[in-house]
Amino acid sequence: MNTGNTNDNENGFLAKGLEKSYDGGGHRIEVLQGVDLQLKNGEMVAIVGVSGTGKTTLLHIFGTLDRPDKGSLTYKGADVYAKNDIELSAFRNRMIGFVFQFHHLLPEFTALENVMMPGLIARQQAEKAEIEAATVLDRVGLANRLLHKVGELSGGEQQRVALARALIMKPALLLADEPTGNLDAKTGNKVFDLIREMSALYSLATVMVTHNMELARRMDRCLTLAEGRLHE
Repeated sequence: MNTGNTNDNENGFLAKGLEKSYDGGGHRIEVLQGVDLQLKNGEMVAIVGVSGTGKTTLLHIFGTLDRPDKGSLTYKGADVYAKNDIELSAFRNRMIGFVFQFHHLLPEFTALENVMMPGLIARQQAEKAEIEAATVLDRVGLANRLLHKVGELSGGEQQRVALARALIMKPALLLADEPTGNLDAKTGNKVFDLIREMSALYSLATVMVTHNMELARRMDRCLTLAEGRLHE
């Protein structure tokens, strides 16, 4: 089914007919069987479903970490997967932010240095990357923790650093895979509220995979991935 108006998608991401399968020891496992999804700027979409239905696979395809077998992903009308690997890597770094259940921060670096990393990868001047990283960390409430290393931060603070790192390049799309799954309920709600606040502030299209139905119901749309397709 189509989940969103696909007639006008000049400014955002549009997935059409995404299919993905894997070799399951001599037979093919069909994970995605025709996923359509339009993502509008500033919209938050929850994807729910039982384990093993392909939610993370779908996020990886949206995030250009994996390519679909069939179908297309376009941004502003241009086919994202027409890019070569080098172009795709640059597009991913600039246009897509990721927040995972486990923060994947570099423990030997400070909060500020972790958030600067995407800018440095994009060959920004270090001074500019540092200023922008400090600004985003301030927005997520960590202005007083810039020089703390990862191990000196609480779980909620670590996830806020991960969110700041995802936002530093001012991406068009934020992908969150169980971002509150490793946190207690109170801290998880605070992180979710912050993701919603940042989504509005930066006019991000946000896709969140979650098992937390309470959080899913607080988003603009909640879709279920079942039998390889998205359902309202």
